Amino acid sequence: MARNKTMVPEAKAALDKFKMEAASEVGVNLKQGYNGDLTSKQAGSVGGQMVKKMIETAEKNMK
Repeated sequence: MARNKTMVPEAKAALDKFKMEAASEVGVNLKQGYNGDLTSKQAGSVGGQMVKKMIETAEKNMK
């Protein structure tokens, strides 16, 4: 049962693209759809990179 829901459904494609870019930056090979074969470390690296980039963007917008 998926509990993560996109707050703005129209943003799903952009979020997927963002996730793929973050994965590429940290050297994790993601494929479209299910990626259950990733290690916890790989998945955490992707999520951490996404958060890092979101914080950078927020900080730039505060200036």
